[in-house]
Amino acid sequence: MNFLQKFLIICSGSSLTVLQKTKVDWNKHAGIGGVVLFTGIFATLSAGYALYSVFENVYVAACFGILWGIMIFNLDRYIVSSMRKKGSFYQEFLMALPRIVLAFFLGIVIAKPLELKIFEKEIDKQLNVIINRNKQQLQDSMNKRFLAQTKTYSGERDSIYKRMNQLRTSYDSASVELEREILGKSTALTSGKQGYGSNAKRKEEIKRQKEQELKEFMTQNKSKLDSLDNKVGTIYDNLREEIKETSKTENKYNGLLARMQALDELSKLNDIIALASLFIIGVFIILEMSPVLVKLIASKGPYDYLLEKTEYMYESFAKENIAKEKISSEKRLKKHENKEV
Repeated sequence: MNFLQKFLIICSGSSLTVLQKTKVDWNKHAGIGGVVLFTGIFATLSAGYALYSVFENVYVAACFGILWGIMIFNLDRYIVSSMRKKGSFYQEFLMALPRIVLAFFLGIVIAKPLELKIFEKEIDKQLNVIINRNKQQLQDSMNKRFLAQTKTYSGERDSIYKRMNQLRTSYDSASVELEREILGKSTALTSGKQGYGSNAKRKEEIKRQKEQELKEFMTQNKSKLDSLDNKVGTIYDNLREEIKETSKTENKYNGLLARMQALDELSKLNDIIALASLFIIGVFIILEMSPVLVKLIASKGPYDYLLEKTEYMYESFAKENIAKEKISSEKRLKKHENKEV
């Protein structure tokens, strides 16, 4: 047995001592160990990329990725090594079912970050679409909030401007009527006599009154209008600053969950990407489940018989010692009772 075979057999969780006596099974167990080893390597790469997208630090991602890979490696090694070839296929399948389910979910966990890396360029493009869409939704939401917050101030300001426009229109009408009266243009409100007569004087007085009303109204409401404009301006400035800050946050929307959302949208929009994604996940699920399946479908070999014999010997030895210890304890107890009598 060379070094590589020994290392892969250790990875498979099989007993080196037992395998030393069954050379025909070396390659089978070395192959299982190779699958377990590469599953751990893929888990390391997968976790490293996933954590890098979260922390954006190579060293942190590498450390946690290696720890995750070692954990998955040990878990797979335990799953494979804990399986025994005993009883019928149906019994073995029921025993292996929890391990198969666990391997299935581990395959998905390992595949997803690597899948994100494979479709990285497409995901980056879709992320821009999502970011722009989120910004537009944010803008619409803030515009609604701006209108709601300024509704009271805007209504009051519009009311003042409306009254101001009415007074200005009234003043303009008085000015036109005065001009028509002086020029002698005949209308329903003018005498039709040219020159500055009594009617013109009366219309000039009306014009002066309208002008005075407009000036007084503007003077009375100037400070109020300035105050309302300042309040609306303050709300608008705060809103613009909030949009600026949230835009910075939206531009950084490229974490793990964001990329998973982008991939999900791409899968719904593009059947080819959906099919490729399904195949990638399937490959890693099969890779993760393969050691368990190999153990399950493989026929019982010399190693399994010898391992069963070894375990039975230890079990029998333990039961024998327990029985001897029990008999010895009963004898000592009886002896102690006889002395007391």
